[in-house]
Amino acid sequence: MVSIRKRITQMGILSRINAIVILLLLSSPFQFIQSPMDFGPLNFLQATTKSSIDFGRIIFNTPTAVLRPKSPIELSLLLKSLSAPSFSRVTVAARGAGHSIHGQAQALDGIVVEMDSMAPNIKIHRRKEGEANNGFSYADVSGGTLWVDLLKESLRHGLAPRSWTDYLYLSIGGTLSNGGISGQTFKHGPQISNVLQLDVVTGRGEAVTCSPTERSDLFNAVLGGLGQFGIITSARILLEEAPKKVKWVRVFYDDFKVFTQDQELLVSMPDKVDYVEGFVVLNEQSLHSSSIAFPSQMAFISQFHSGPPNTHYYCIEFAIHEYQPSRQSNPDQVVEEISKKLRFMNPHIYKAEVTYFDFLNRVTMEEMGLRSRGLWDVPHPWLNMFVPKSGITHFKDLLLENISPSDFEGPILIYPLLRDKWDQDTSAVLPEPDSDNVMYTVGMLRSANSDTCRDDCLRSQVRQSRRLAEAAMADNRIRAKQYLPHHPTRLGWVQHFGGKWEGFAALKRVYDPLCVLAPGQGIFERKYSLKDLALDSKKLDLARIITPRGPKKSIKPGQIHHNRPR
Repeated sequence: MVSIRKRITQMGILSRINAIVILLLLSSPFQFIQSPMDFGPLNFLQATTKSSIDFGRIIFNTPTAVLRPKSPIELSLLLKSLSAPSFSRVTVAARGAGHSIHGQAQALDGIVVEMDSMAPNIKIHRRKEGEANNGFSYADVSGGTLWVDLLKESLRHGLAPRSWTDYLYLSIGGTLSNGGISGQTFKHGPQISNVLQLDVVTGRGEAVTCSPTERSDLFNAVLGGLGQFGIITSARILLEEAPKKVKWVRVFYDDFKVFTQDQELLVSMPDKVDYVEGFVVLNEQSLHSSSIAFPSQMAFISQFHSGPPNTHYYCIEFAIHEYQPSRQSNPDQVVEEISKKLRFMNPHIYKAEVTYFDFLNRVTMEEMGLRSRGLWDVPHPWLNMFVPKSGITHFKDLLLENISPSDFEGPILIYPLLRDKWDQDTSAVLPEPDSDNVMYTVGMLRSANSDTCRDDCLRSQVRQSRRLAEAAMADNRIRAKQYLPHHPTRLGWVQHFGGKWEGFAALKRVYDPLCVLAPGQGIFERKYSLKDLALDSKKLDLARIITPRGPKKSIKPGQIHHNRPR
């Protein structure tokens, strides 16, 4: 090893990067790097627990090395080397905040790039008076920056991004590689619909600035593209005037049909309503975990004791932004006007007024409560689905027939989105369109208590989430698609993308032909050469030809328990 390293120090920059491939192949993970090594401008570090774990705590893939780049140039140098045809199958995974569930940001025996090592470099541009009609306020920000940090900086200028996720301690590049949704999505679309420009380092190592008008194929592919085409090093995020405060309201229901109808009524009023979400109230703990801003809602617990047995309850929360008095009607009057149109269970309406920052950062309060109970750093066998409006009742029935309210830990979110707020040119996948513009997102955000749910229990919960997803995708009455998808087979991915698959695979061949990037997604297998890629494509075509395609079945809720685990 000493002689090899001596020769490496005499090589140029690209030769130094190539040498790491040899070391990776000739050495075990424990022999590869016993201390941080300097390959010229690239410093590869030992793998750490952080690089082999994510929020899901289900998959643990240890890389051979970690790179903490200071600039996109280092990424470009690395990927240019690894994308050259060779005997290497080293892969690269970009890691932001590590909030994936199934190891999507991991790289077994590969290289994990920790994007938080690059400076945030947040630059705010406020549209000036008299600027052209197409002028916007926006922020230029590095891909590893957390949304909470962009929020803090933009608020100093009286501005804020329009579209959010519920949890703010996620990276810009991470959510833009998936979609980015929350209660504002019905109004402004997902985060990927609020991006003006991207800087990307492709799987070939090419540093590209792309937008809807410049290299638009790459721009659209990267947004919602699950990290398959390039690593987002910078994004230009659309900003708007930030409200000062938020009127935050919760109302409760015992009828699912009325619950969804009222949600759809709320999202039909984007000129008045700024945020809409909803959740299932499974048990008393569902209220305790979300009561910090609404302590008075604990009065609803009496319903569990006085109401009919086995009744499921539902909660809608909506919000009205409060700007300067001259800009809008009195927010309290708007809340009163809207509330009169809703058919909730009287008198169960609860209100709060909070700052805009505290509203957007609301999940952090829940995080503190979960940490105090030891339920944050635990496995999270989550399931996130997009469901057409026509299938939401069937999916709700499927879900509630297969979970136990008495021991379920975590929220189940159900709220509407609008298809026309999504750019269909991006890589994001929605359910096949039906006659309605409304669709739903459902998030089963379960925590597996390590004290009461050990390995066998966790495996059971993971299988259950997978079976629920498979059932919802196969049932012709539901026709759901996974959000933050995870599929164990290549054909599963082909079916997931549906009509988008051919274009998705074609762009992969253009921007990451040897499939170096994002191995944790499990979509493409690392290739030695372009010939290897062509052979794999022929195998997939043959598999699709010989796979029998029978009619889809309608699956009853109770049948899911009889599916044989894989």
